[in-house]
Amino acid sequence: MRPIAIIPARGGSKRLKNKNIKPFLGKPILQRTIENIKKAKIFSKIVLSSDSKKIINLAKKFKVDIIVNRNGYLASNEATTLDVIKDAIKKIDYKNYEYVCCIYPCNPLLFKVDLKKTYEKVKRNNKKFIFPVSEYPHPIERAFILNKKNEIRFLNKSNANLNTQLFKQKYHDVGQFYWAKKEVWLKSLTIHNNSNAYIIPKYRAVDIDDIEDWKKAKALFKGLD
Repeated sequence: MRPIAIIPARGGSKRLKNKNIKPFLGKPILQRTIENIKKAKIFSKIVLSSDSKKIINLAKKFKVDIIVNRNGYLASNEATTLDVIKDAIKKIDYKNYEYVCCIYPCNPLLFKVDLKKTYEKVKRNNKKFIFPVSEYPHPIERAFILNKKNEIRFLNKSNANLNTQLFKQKYHDVGQFYWAKKEVWLKSLTIHNNSNAYIIPKYRAVDIDDIEDWKKAKALFKGLD
């Protein structure tokens, strides 16, 4: 049984208005994501979960297979990805699959090779989630804040003069996708505390939340083209 992909794409983005359908170098970014999913050629169905008519209509234009309408709590800022995917799994009238990949809609740097490799990995360890991570570019232990005068205040003064090589490498979720068996999605209370990581390079990693992230994604995309 081939897996399914579920795209959670709500309409109420506040930091970057309409980011899920915003044009990205000539195409709506959702279109690019759908095209990238199809290039992998491993999914039996592509499902869209949304509360937005604009997003739903665009997804239909680019031929997603199943639409899941969501509202209320699941369309709010408080709803988690896990909540949304559980809801979609329970609502879709299609049962011929074992694995689910949640794929975020703002995903121009989504590579088919990453989807394929992680699918093989999750099948070998099917009691956990797997998702892509990337290295922090600088040790987070040396982070600092700025006051109103742009004066530096280290969060931990004892780390201020330590060599960066003394710190262990740290990683972050790049906000691309999550794989798991259907039963794992439905039974889990968390994603990150029951997961294995798949490392991707920093030059292919950007989680688009605001306009600076958007500009960075365009620069990286142009560099990879």
